[in-house]
Amino acid sequence: MRNGTSPVYSAPGAPEAIALREGPAAAVRAALVAARERTQRLAADFRAALGPRPHVPYAQELNPPLWELGHVAWFQEWWVLRNPQRALGARADPGVARTASLLPSADAWYDSGKVAHRTRWDLPLPDADATADYLQRTLVASLRELDALPPGADADALYFFRLAALHEQMHAEAAAYMGRALGIPLGEEERAPTVAHTGELKVPGGAFTLGSAGAGFAFDNELTAHAVEVGPFAIDAEPVSWGAFLPFVEEGGYDDAQWWTDSGRAWLASLHQRRPAGLRRSAAGWELFRQGGWQALDDNEVAVHVSAHEAEAWCRWAGRRLPTEAEWECAAFTVPGFRWGQAWEWTASVFEPYPGFAPHPYVDYSRPWFGTRRVLRGASPATAPALAHARYRNFFEPQRRDVFAGFRSVRVD
Repeated sequence: MRNGTSPVYSAPGAPEAIALREGPAAAVRAALVAARERTQRLAADFRAALGPRPHVPYAQELNPPLWELGHVAWFQEWWVLRNPQRALGARADPGVARTASLLPSADAWYDSGKVAHRTRWDLPLPDADATADYLQRTLVASLRELDALPPGADADALYFFRLAALHEQMHAEAAAYMGRALGIPLGEEERAPTVAHTGELKVPGGAFTLGSAGAGFAFDNELTAHAVEVGPFAIDAEPVSWGAFLPFVEEGGYDDAQWWTDSGRAWLASLHQRRPAGLRRSAAGWELFRQGGWQALDDNEVAVHVSAHEAEAWCRWAGRRLPTEAEWECAAFTVPGFRWGQAWEWTASVFEPYPGFAPHPYVDYSRPWFGTRRVLRGASPATAPALAHARYRNFFEPQRRDVFAGFRSVRVD
């Protein structure tokens, strides 16, 4: 997480996100540089904690640190430097033959679409110094290509540069998740954001345009923009705090089957401890594991590291429900006082394509996960400002607790 006060956004998002999606080449350049600087800081944190060949135990939700770094460089090289159809943007052929990599064997190591997840721990990857050199060379070459574009370069010409910057910041946030899960202190850690307890907001509903439209960059799963009808509802102005969530824990909510869905009960059965991840109760009160140790919990902090199953169970206990992603986006764009950016927020919506969906060249980004993930909206303090856009659809399996995810609720009338 970034040092300083955690930002809270209103639609459409952080200025950096608007600049990257819609701005000129200079804004894209700044985003690429910022992403690489963050990657390098996180790499230094992991190296300081784990040594020159940082190793982490296998887990389905993790990747080896050196693989993550090499993959970031490879992705940028694959789509920006080695892509002969780069100027076509989203119309580029993903299967077009590529030029050779700056790093021999890079395709065999870092192509996430072809290299099975479990095998990444056994690859003969370059060491930290060689990986850092690969990162540096790909960035320098990419900036050279960007700087060579003519003034006023269009959205197609900038598409893959924008994609590379956003992709790198996604992996940086994943590194922050990994650091928290493994107890690795990160230089960008900070206390969780708090809520102001501003109550709920009434949304009149009506016709609303869901999804991205207009010029600039959009992920394929944000397209195409389409009209939806949203009924009236009342929604929390901010995500649920620990002060609101913990009474559910203390009153035995994790042991009362009536609050849980069938899938939630099945997930509960697999747990060793029935409480939110990284949370414990000591003689001094509730504590949360962060920055490599246990720290006292502030009731005003946003509840995070909860799964979609836990969010749904709390909502039933409280007589409320999760918002759909259409309700979330409608509230973000139409109602003053809707504050987001304190945590990723689970919604009730399964991750599915919008009408008219067509995959972009990075075909593995969205299409393989439709129907198996749950949509989250918003942003967390570990989310780069360049990624914090109110149209952005994040998506994870509903049982994930390592993500900096919380939720807000809708009143059931």
